[in-house]
Amino acid sequence: MVNYAGNEAVLQLQDLIMGTGNVEDFLDRLAEFSAATLTHSVGAEIDCGVTLRRRKRSMTVAGSSQRAVTLDRIEQSIGDGPCLEALRTRSVVLLADVDKDARWPDYQLQLAANGCRSTLGVPLEIGEDAAAALNFFASATGVFTDDVIAWAAGFADLAGRALRLAVRIGTAQSRAEDLQAAMEHRTSIDVACGVIMAQNRCSQDEAMAILTRVSSNRNQKLRDVAAGILHNLPGGEVRTHFDA
Repeated sequence: MVNYAGNEAVLQLQDLIMGTGNVEDFLDRLAEFSAATLTHSVGAEIDCGVTLRRRKRSMTVAGSSQRAVTLDRIEQSIGDGPCLEALRTRSVVLLADVDKDARWPDYQLQLAANGCRSTLGVPLEIGEDAAAALNFFASATGVFTDDVIAWAAGFADLAGRALRLAVRIGTAQSRAEDLQAAMEHRTSIDVACGVIMAQNRCSQDEAMAILTRVSSNRNQKLRDVAAGILHNLPGGEVRTHFDA
């Protein structure tokens, strides 16, 4: 077996983080790397799906192949299976033979129909507000031996740390983008108030009251009303922009 804790695996996971622009892209690359690494280790073709569940977000699925993505989405639609069980229990879940294990009959029919004979669900520890799991698929039985399961659990520790960092970076980027958008909207509103003050010879409070009243009467967001005012100025819309 390949040493999952070796420097090469750590460096490659770091490269995945640095080389992707968002969490979704990282999940795709993580699935590909996980599948390739396990395939090389066991000498049999392995597909890998990655499922990420975050609070207040829809579940995200990525895969090393279309089959992996399809099977993970089928599992989600059914609502039960090895990967979802791994997510819920935060423990490794083995389906050694789709013909001999009766825990998930509906899903196992789909696995067999897609040429999958055994699966291994491995949870990733990424924090209290999220849960994730790797879902390995094999076209034969007997692939996920005790040694392979131990390897997968150790690899998942490294992958979980990398995913946790990718999620944190993605969250920070999202917050920065939200803040930038809020600043730009705030500036548009302030400029629109200035236009109203000049046109109506009123105070800033009175201008804001006018803007708010129009927003309410038109059932439009305040920033959209402000954008409309600026767009109708001679010379076109006044643009506000903040560099990230």
